[in-house]
Amino acid sequence: MRDFLCCGFHYGPSKQREEHTVEPSFPHKLQGDGCLQRKVGLLHLSLSKYWNQTTKGIWLAKCVGIEPTTLVMDLEGTDGRERGEDDTTFEKQSALFALAVSDILLINMWCHDIGREHAANKPLLKTVFQVMMRLFTPRKTTLLFAIRDKTKTPLERLESILREDIHKIWDAVPRPQAHKGTPLSEFFRVEVTALSSYEEKEDQFKEQVANLRQRFYHSIAPGGLAGDRQAVIPSSAFSFSVQQIWKIIQENKDLDLPAHKVMVATVRCEEIANEKLHQFTDDKCWLEIDEALQSGPVSGFGKKISSLIESYLQEYDAEAIYFDEGVRLEKRGQLECGALHLVHPAYQAMLGHLRSKAVDRFKDMLDQSLKSGEGFATAVHGCTHTVLLEFDHGCTDAAIRQASWDPSKFRQKLQRDIDTYVASLRTAKVSEIIAHHEEKLVEALDEPIDSLFDAANEMTWASITNLLQRVTESAVCDLSSDLAGFELDSVIFDKIKQNFFYNGRNIVETKTKEEAGRVLVRMKDRFAMVFSHDHDSMPRVWTGKEDIRSITKNARAAALKLLAVLAAIRLDGQPDKIEKTLFSSLVDAGRGNQDRRIVADGDPLASSTWEEVPSNMTLITPVQCKTLWRQFNAETEYLVVQAVSAQEAYKRSHNWLPPPWAIVAMAVLGFNEFMALLRNPLYIGVFFIVGLLLKALWIQLDIQEEFRYGVLTGILSLATRSFPTITNMLKRLVDSGHMERRGIRTLGVET
Repeated sequence: MRDFLCCGFHYGPSKQREEHTVEPSFPHKLQGDGCLQRKVGLLHLSLSKYWNQTTKGIWLAKCVGIEPTTLVMDLEGTDGRERGEDDTTFEKQSALFALAVSDILLINMWCHDIGREHAANKPLLKTVFQVMMRLFTPRKTTLLFAIRDKTKTPLERLESILREDIHKIWDAVPRPQAHKGTPLSEFFRVEVTALSSYEEKEDQFKEQVANLRQRFYHSIAPGGLAGDRQAVIPSSAFSFSVQQIWKIIQENKDLDLPAHKVMVATVRCEEIANEKLHQFTDDKCWLEIDEALQSGPVSGFGKKISSLIESYLQEYDAEAIYFDEGVRLEKRGQLECGALHLVHPAYQAMLGHLRSKAVDRFKDMLDQSLKSGEGFATAVHGCTHTVLLEFDHGCTDAAIRQASWDPSKFRQKLQRDIDTYVASLRTAKVSEIIAHHEEKLVEALDEPIDSLFDAANEMTWASITNLLQRVTESAVCDLSSDLAGFELDSVIFDKIKQNFFYNGRNIVETKTKEEAGRVLVRMKDRFAMVFSHDHDSMPRVWTGKEDIRSITKNARAAALKLLAVLAAIRLDGQPDKIEKTLFSSLVDAGRGNQDRRIVADGDPLASSTWEEVPSNMTLITPVQCKTLWRQFNAETEYLVVQAVSAQEAYKRSHNWLPPPWAIVAMAVLGFNEFMALLRNPLYIGVFFIVGLLLKALWIQLDIQEEFRYGVLTGILSLATRSFPTITNMLKRLVDSGHMERRGIRTLGVET
């Protein structure tokens, strides 16, 4: 007793005619050569599409060359016109018979029928499943769905849809109590394969059929198509078993399957709808519109597309008018949905062009409004209203009558684009205004702060604070006036004002830090200014009457005040002891009692922080101040020494009288000579002439100026200039004498 396999072939509804003919003696073809055997399944899958019946009744034959022994049952299709649309009893019975007898049920299905209620034979499978559960003991059967004329849709997608439909059918089948929760996999193993179109891809079709045939070799082995079959019937009892099954099926009256006219209407209306959709896809007018949309919007887009779709729907109605109304309307809806699905990207592109055009239009309008002097917020509101109104008109023109598409998403996107542009432009404009006012704030604070630092005193920081507050408030008032047209949120506006006040303070702090970085230079300049100029800001002339010690002390005190001012930032108005500490530790340190106090209490400058001053406000620490003061004294000492030297030189250059004791000695010792001079007046004349000559030499040689820089220097200079000067004087006297003689002679001649 050998194992054998029974395979049943079931065919779905036909779709088109073939150009071949088929002999009714189907078993003889199964007994042909191997090549022909590999075509059996395929030929019946495709040849069932004939308008005349290719298989009548149920045919049974043995497969040649396939191990183990395999029997093939060939059944009638479900759409043969010979039996009529109401004579469905035999096809219902044959379907149930194939399912009950076969280990593998090969179900022929057109690719486009997957997912359809009638064309995919869902009611047929549902009824067969239900009756089989009631009439026979369920056993493991393999359902092999052969999908013919496969399209570009991935097989995985088709298989997923098909399996989902089968599980839905199974779940909807009323089952006995014993099998209420039994899954489909307990009774059926579902397999799916696909075959290309024989007419369009013959070579590929033959190769796929050959591969399908290979799956039937050793199909009952583990992992094969029927490897997990159950309740195997011996070959000797097969005939009797089949007879009993057929008897039970014939006696049952509950197989109520749908009429064939629904199936035929489904297939034919589907063909017409697909044909019209294909024609619409290749329509010249549609292609021109689609191409024009690549470069910009198309005027009258909605009317043109609506008219095209309506024309193809009318053509469909004319061709499908005699088919079942329900199916016809259903397929009409599918045609309409397909056409709308095709044009939907074009509709979106159209709205995208309208949106882009509206954004550009808004930018141009807003720019022109702002240039004309209109307020920012007013211009934005007006331009936005105009642009959105134009966009709404464009959407109305682009609307397709057959669709109820809502352009609100594009309108919202346009609104977001406008808001984004307005926000960026507002930010740029506001930033520009703020930057302009910040520049003015810097200009208003820079020079006055320099002037206050130059005149550093105990009121410097109070003056800077008042200046900062006054200038910042004035700048904020001007800024508020310029930003009034932007309608800024109160929170944002308050933040801008707060930042502006902070920027003003930051300007002062930055300026102070810069000055603190070159405090030594400023201290030396301040010292030189006070030391070299009097109270009227006139340059000092060191005549010997000035108190250099007092002047030096005042100049150093002024420099130390500048150091005290720049040692820390004090905009909060809190009192501090920086100046007092510096004066007590540096200026008064030379006093004895002060030295003793510093030794007793410790050096107040031996610290890195100031009392009552936060560390983040400290610019120059006490230790740094001490170092700077030492360096300052060393670098300004030269000015003091130079002033003392100038004062001494001035004294020497303006003191020509001999000492008093020398004058007394000259009066006592020269009394006789003085009396002799009085007795002889001729000596007086001689001394007078000599005095005039010496006076002239004094003036010519500028002896006072020559001796200003020292005696030795004056003597050397006079030694080199005396002889030329005397020679010039004598020459001028001689020349003047000659000139007088010439004048007398000329006068005598004229007389």
